[in-house]
Amino acid sequence: ATMQVTPSGETVIVPRNFKLLEELEKMEKGNTEMAISFGLVDGADVLLSNWNGGILGPHGTQHDGRFYELMIHCPESYPATPPEVKFVSKINMTCVDSKTGKVNFRKVSSLPKQWNRNMGIEQVLVGLRHEMQLPENRKLKQPPEGSVF
Repeated sequence: ATMQVTPSGETVIVPRNFKLLEELEKMEKGNTEMAISFGLVDGADVLLSNWNGGILGPHGTQHDGRFYELMIHCPESYPATPPEVKFVSKINMTCVDSKTGKVNFRKVSSLPKQWNRNMGIEQVLVGLRHEMQLPENRKLKQPPEGSVF
């Protein structure tokens, strides 16, 4: 978590890089949801800004068996503000801009309306995968596999 309470009861805000390193370590140790993956684009990126993400499409949907690639950018204001997330793989989904692949968080119903700093890359990817299973997305015709934005 990003806000931690000390034994004396005071709330401490964990700095951005600590949070991102914690997220990276959790992914590398395999302690995340199996159907998603993420990692740094460049291991030498000391600012931990640019990430690749991946989501395996859920069974029983038009996304079944597909692997979707995403680009994730964590701005300096992260985790106070959400990361910028963009699908690289073309996808037809209500929360994704059909021209750019950019995710509109306001339309991701499986994430809280208000972003909070305890959420992270994993929650975003899990939320997007959950979104694929919703009635308004599960049957949507998808672009040919392998096409990109």
